[in-house]
Amino acid sequence: MNALPFAFAYPAILGALVALPVIWWLLRLTPPRPKTEVFPPLKILASVLKREETPAQSPWWLTLLRMLLAAAVILAIADPVFNPRTNSLVAGGPLVLFVDNGWATAPDWERRVQTAEALIDDADAAGSPVAIAFTADPTNDAVPGSAAAARDKLQAAEPKPLVPDRQRAFEALRAALNGTKPGTLAFLADGAAARDNETTVRDLANLQPAELRLIEGDAEQTIAITGASNAADAMTVTATRLDTSSAAQLPLTAQDAQGRAIAAGSVSFQPGQSTSIGSIAAPFEMRNDFARVSIDAHATAGSVHLLDDGFKRRRVVLLSGEARDEFQPLLSPLYYIQRALQPYADLIEPNSPDLATSIPDLLSQNPSVIIMADIGRLPQETYEPLQRWIANGGTLIRFAGPRLAAAPADDPLVPVILRQGERALGGALSWAEPQPLADFPNFGPFAGMAKPTDVTIKRQVLAEPTPDLAERTWASLADGTPLVTTKPINAGRIVLFHVSAEATWSNLPISGNFVEMLRRIVQLSRSGGVTSEAGAASAAEALPPFRLLTAKGVMTTETGTARPLIPNAKAAPVSNFDNPPGLYGSEDGFTALNVLPDNAELKPLNTAGVTVVRAGLIGGETWSAKPALFLIAFLLLLADSLIVMFMSGAFSRLRPAARSAALIAIAIAAGLFLAPHDLRADDSKPGDDQILQRLDNTHLAYVVTGEQDVDNISERGLEGLTEFLTYRTTLEPAPPVGLDIAKDELAFYPIIYWPISASAPMPSTAAINRIDAYMRAGGTVLFDTRDQFSALDNSGGAQSANGERLQQILANLDIPPLEPVPSDHVLTKSFYLLSSFPGRYAGSPLWIEARQDNRASDPKSAASADGVSPILITGNDFAGAWAVDENGTPMLPTVPPDEAQREYAYRAGVNIMMYMLTGNYKTDQVHVPALLERLGQ
Repeated sequence: MNALPFAFAYPAILGALVALPVIWWLLRLTPPRPKTEVFPPLKILASVLKREETPAQSPWWLTLLRMLLAAAVILAIADPVFNPRTNSLVAGGPLVLFVDNGWATAPDWERRVQTAEALIDDADAAGSPVAIAFTADPTNDAVPGSAAAARDKLQAAEPKPLVPDRQRAFEALRAALNGTKPGTLAFLADGAAARDNETTVRDLANLQPAELRLIEGDAEQTIAITGASNAADAMTVTATRLDTSSAAQLPLTAQDAQGRAIAAGSVSFQPGQSTSIGSIAAPFEMRNDFARVSIDAHATAGSVHLLDDGFKRRRVVLLSGEARDEFQPLLSPLYYIQRALQPYADLIEPNSPDLATSIPDLLSQNPSVIIMADIGRLPQETYEPLQRWIANGGTLIRFAGPRLAAAPADDPLVPVILRQGERALGGALSWAEPQPLADFPNFGPFAGMAKPTDVTIKRQVLAEPTPDLAERTWASLADGTPLVTTKPINAGRIVLFHVSAEATWSNLPISGNFVEMLRRIVQLSRSGGVTSEAGAASAAEALPPFRLLTAKGVMTTETGTARPLIPNAKAAPVSNFDNPPGLYGSEDGFTALNVLPDNAELKPLNTAGVTVVRAGLIGGETWSAKPALFLIAFLLLLADSLIVMFMSGAFSRLRPAARSAALIAIAIAAGLFLAPHDLRADDSKPGDDQILQRLDNTHLAYVVTGEQDVDNISERGLEGLTEFLTYRTTLEPAPPVGLDIAKDELAFYPIIYWPISASAPMPSTAAINRIDAYMRAGGTVLFDTRDQFSALDNSGGAQSANGERLQQILANLDIPPLEPVPSDHVLTKSFYLLSSFPGRYAGSPLWIEARQDNRASDPKSAASADGVSPILITGNDFAGAWAVDENGTPMLPTVPPDEAQREYAYRAGVNIMMYMLTGNYKTDQVHVPALLERLGQ
């Protein structure tokens, strides 16, 4: 809305303004200023009796101040309201609400609900039926019904991490109305077009409503990331926005798989610019750890861009059968390969031409791909390590040439059986003409690529015909002979180009298709490199949902009704109702599916040619000026009182010191009153002394639940564990600290104990977000339901009240997959050797972050867990077992009564603390001999 209209809630009060002239006349009269007379009483009495004083007139500016005071009070009582809600409905048909609930509505969803509820209230008061449809829901029951039913549907709705499918919702609405013309049709839109040439507003107008009302939110919050590319020296991020009215600079954050921020950058927009490219500068190794990129302060699914293995830059080794010619680089076998892959991969070349020594050295650097250009014979001792590297997931790409054409036919590092020699196409001694390429098959990495029309092949090595040759051929010539063949070997593969890597056998290396073909093959390789100890990984054709993205941009393990993702080689997958945004696959490998397709652009909703009544969301724009006017009136009254006191000489009779003190007191009181926010004792943050004390000492911390008995047990329990740590270890913690997670600083504490109580108030969303940020930053939270549960899902019986409360809390946290502590985990040996973790009870396991590697661990090696788990969950009531009174006597008995169980509970607490403070230090000790040997010691 362009103007700022306002209205008075009680306009009749404005009639009091006509009394201002009378007030002016009355306020002009003031008593005379008191005079100081020399005592005697008789003289004063005589003066009073003989002269009758008349009132003097007040100064004009004082009268004006009092008039303004009276006017402010009258206007405040009349209650002026700016941007008042004018949601009077048009009669003649049902109220129809067409509500967007896609990803862009997440920031202001509560205001959208309030706006829709206000419209439903108006319809309820008018006795009109209400129809409601949501554009991001797969199905809609939009038949007009009662206002109560519409409220229930509205309360059950929530924003979805999807682009609205308005056409589907409109078809459901039109079928439900069945020709009935709406009275008021309110379109609560997110402001962005769902697709090009969208006609949603025109389609709604075709329903012939008496009034078509378009209600939009704040377009500044509609910002999305639509692409990320891992360039040679930085990661480039493409972002788009809906509001282009002003310049903006948005901070970017890159996070790893654990949700920790590890790099930052920014993207800038100029006025009128809807799409821009930013960057995040980081080393190659760090960029390969990126799991997602997000725009700070924009909690939507669109502002988060998920990354998978295809994003990571591969380490590629380049080997050639001949030395590089520095004077004629265009004839070098590796020249065109380097130019093709340099923007997409980190290239490594051997330091020595001796392949017997250089290949083992290169394999120790964990490459993802090895490219051999015209290498026919390899040293015998290199075949075994190369075959082992391929079987463990490596990708070997070979190019033909004179050397390979003359190599033995039994070479194990070629995908097909080759004929001796080479085939010449064209020339004086050949009847055949140079061959173009045939269409790429609908399988393999080249599926979907257009057939190059300017590429011709003049020489090639031929493959012996075999029954499976067609299945192994990714590209062929027009005459059907193979151009690119492949052979899978366990988790890896061998790929052979039947032409040379330079332009002597064909012009393929100097075409743009060569770059795309190499890039696609490299992207098929395993990211992060391959070692000789890497295990095989198999990829399923249908990828099950692994972790999904919520509308607020938070990852969750709740997959709901999501279906497996079926990869399509011809086109990139698009998020929909069956496949919402998230990660599809497993721990071993996954594919990222984002809200918006690559390089999408946010555009305003098209309303051209349609008459609409525009309105804003309630709650944020409508505001009353009454508080401000009453504040102005009070300040004017205070000023008037001080002026009168000065004029009457009240301050002149004070001593100078007392006068200065009074002025200072008045100034302080005015400053406190005019402070922008209330100052309360419990709002103050720890001072510098307290911060230094918390940093200089290790404190055990617990969450204050608000229940006196639970908090007392938590405090005494951590006090008991503190005494045990001081007595049994070199760690001497300071007294435990109770935390209000909504306000207190959490970063001072390595672990926070949280006793779950179903009767305690549910933490606010802001408090849970602070806990989530604390866990992302490296902190650990120990949740204790104190009910001796045995499984997180409690599938064997009814869920306890505390367990249900824990699930409600965890539903809002971005937690990793969990598992009970394995027998070889560092937690079992960080200080004491333990096989279980009892507390007051002994029936619940201790749950921690699941290992990234799901394969069985080698019993001779250390546990594969790396770092510290951000979450621990138990039901054994640790604090109840640790709690002691002032005399050191246990406060609660163990169940069953057993002091040995209490001893093991203390030992469990010691192991947890040592694990928090040392991480996988104990596990790494098994590698010390190997490290010393490697260092030559």
